Amino acid sequence: MPAAPRTVKQLQALAVQIGREEAGLSPHGKSHTVLAKLVEQPEEVAVRSITELAASLGVNASTLSRLVRRLGYEGFVDFQKVFRDDLAQEHRHFYSQQAERLVAATPQRTEGASAEVAAMARLAHESVANVEGFLAQLSAAELREAAGLLARAPRVRFYGLRQFSALASFMAYGLGLIRGDVGLLDAHGLGSAEGLAQLQRGDVLVVASVSPYTRAVAQVASAAAKAGIAVVAITDTRASPLVAPARHAFFVPHKSSFFSNSMGAYLIFAEGLLNVVATLMGKKALAALETSERFIEELKVEVG
Repeated sequence: MPAAPRTVKQLQALAVQIGREEAGLSPHGKSHTVLAKLVEQPEEVAVRSITELAASLGVNASTLSRLVRRLGYEGFVDFQKVFRDDLAQEHRHFYSQQAERLVAATPQRTEGASAEVAAMARLAHESVANVEGFLAQLSAAELREAAGLLARAPRVRFYGLRQFSALASFMAYGLGLIRGDVGLLDAHGLGSAEGLAQLQRGDVLVVASVSPYTRAVAQVASAAAKAGIAVVAITDTRASPLVAPARHAFFVPHKSSFFSNSMGAYLIFAEGLLNVVATLMGKKALAALETSERFIEELKVEVG
């Protein structure tokens, strides 16, 4: 058995490799899901007990014990040390700071504020936490390479269903402002198969879905990858079915008191990714924006 990973980044990479069946390890699905969730909340793993973590994940502590031993660790303390060592390098006073953050994680109702304002404030705090969650595990190399694909591929299509159809439309619109041949995979409702048939090897498909995952999105991602189309996945955990077919995968938490999946952090991520693409394209992006502006002015289009 290979040596147990000694950094959080190595553990995150291992979770992806397990999902793609490239790791030589085959923990059952539940254990893989647990590992994916653990590596996405390194601060909590560093400071919480095994019992607390197990309860938050809806499993028994024994499940965590078996998992860490399967990964090559002597026990949970050895596994937890990886998270403590990794985060301590970034924050000299991490433990005291994190303890304060955990205590203050739930927004307090401001004196005199209405229940409605308090509810809004809670959602805002939760969205900020989700943004911090994806930033904490964002790979600069993955971001740069994915942006390069979006900047240079002959064609780029976006695909998401239900709430994520809105994210797909937003990204297609944004990218379409700075380059050509961008659109939704199934823009006219003719079917995803027909949309894929219009793409070729070397084109890019961006897919988005989160737990409990839309089967159709995972199937489209898998079919695209088999056809040589580069897949970029925007999803929630390394246990997501979108990870295996994706050349690049990005993980955005959506924990929230909203009655459906929270989209705030996903929109922030999308804006950030599109900004990186625009930076890579440089003058080409600027020229495309100026062309759009000329037509907007000529047609007297009201924007905003």
